[in-house]
Amino acid sequence: MRPLALALMGALAACTVGPDYQRPAAPPAAQFKELAGWKPAAPLDAIDRGAWWSIYHDATLDELEREVDVSNQSIKFAYANYMDAQALITEAEAQLMPFMTVNPVTQRLGGGTGSGTSQISSAGVGVNGASARKLTYAKSVYSLQGQMNWTLDVWGGIRRTIESRVAGAQASAAQIAFVRLSAQSALASAYFNMRAADSLQKLLNDTVVQYRAALKIVQNQYDVGVAQRLDVLTAETQVRTTEAQAIAVAQTRAQFEHAIAVLAGRPPSTLSIPPAMLTSAVPVVPSGLPSTLLERRPDVAGAERQMQQANALIGAAIAAYFPDVTLNAAAGYTGNPLDTLIRLANQVWSVGAAAATPVFEGGLLTAQVAANRALYEASVATYRETVLTAFQQVEDALVALHVLQDEAAAQDLAVADARQTVALALNQYRAGTVIYTTVLTDETLALSDEITALTIRQNRLLASVALVTALGGGWSNTDLPDSGRLWRENLIVPAGG
Repeated sequence: MRPLALALMGALAACTVGPDYQRPAAPPAAQFKELAGWKPAAPLDAIDRGAWWSIYHDATLDELEREVDVSNQSIKFAYANYMDAQALITEAEAQLMPFMTVNPVTQRLGGGTGSGTSQISSAGVGVNGASARKLTYAKSVYSLQGQMNWTLDVWGGIRRTIESRVAGAQASAAQIAFVRLSAQSALASAYFNMRAADSLQKLLNDTVVQYRAALKIVQNQYDVGVAQRLDVLTAETQVRTTEAQAIAVAQTRAQFEHAIAVLAGRPPSTLSIPPAMLTSAVPVVPSGLPSTLLERRPDVAGAERQMQQANALIGAAIAAYFPDVTLNAAAGYTGNPLDTLIRLANQVWSVGAAAATPVFEGGLLTAQVAANRALYEASVATYRETVLTAFQQVEDALVALHVLQDEAAAQDLAVADARQTVALALNQYRAGTVIYTTVLTDETLALSDEITALTIRQNRLLASVALVTALGGGWSNTDLPDSGRLWRENLIVPAGG
């Protein structure tokens, strides 16, 4: 039966109706506008291309990111959808094969023999006499029959459905990659935000130590009658305010740690990450070309697969215009007794064919074709919008890295100047040439500059993560399962021959 099915499907391949899929052109982009002035980073052959976060050389981040694949619940959800899509392919494939059943039946038959002349006595013994009683008989009849129904895919409607479902499964596989990349990106961003909170905590704690040293100077000045009580109170207020800021950072830090735990698929109570400082090394990521972007973004690949999925459904809808051709056959045995059932004399069989052609359906088929064409056009628009969004995200990340790099250089100079200003103001206050308000103003400005510099460094790392994500991480559309893996045993003949 299987060779016959393969031969018949091969012969019918040329009959497939509906448009063959051709990928529409994506919005062109010769180059990234914000790429000017950037040099691609030297390739790091020792780094797994899939572990894109390795460019940050952070062992803790590496360990956390690897937990995402194992335990992240969003990835598990996407994988379950992919397995469902694979099952739908198998379901559609089954329609290409005959449907066969075996029906064993046993029946007990009975009937009358006509009028008799016996009379039943009260003792149960028959005696002569007139009687209208009828005698009955009963016998067993056995049958064993097999039936086959086979709807031929003459017009390729089933094959178009399979083509659509294969594309849908590939889109589901791309969705897994997209969810994985999103979770990895979110974890990296939360991690750098947490490290920024650690650095801010240390900065504020160090500042409190400096402010306490200044308070001691003011207190000594007050004790010898040089400073006013107001100066002491002002210095104490500055210390207390900064301590409160340092305490508040702990809440922000804990929230980022909790987010990391959930992304790694763990209860927040089971994860404690020791504090560490935010790295100052921001890697320069090779950006590639716009054409490469279309191959490395899983959401772009998924949107493209959805186009083929919608395109194939047009052919499936068009096939409904044509007759459904069905072959049917039955063969078996019927008779009595059971031990002699399988005999040539008891054999029964039948064969037949049927064709059902739509005659009047009130415009249903036309509407279904029109609806599927509209869905295809919508998927084309979605694909092109996804590509444009990808270009935008890369450009945004590139310009952010450009601007933040320049801003960081300028801010570092501002921090150095602010530190010198504070040291000079304290010396002048000791000498009695300036009031304490001058010291307070300079210290407040210096702390603000330090926090700004830290924020810029944090934003540069976040922009770096955004750029890697916008470029698709280490993913490539060659990672998608091909039709050979999804079409069982290469059984399915592709639509269009």
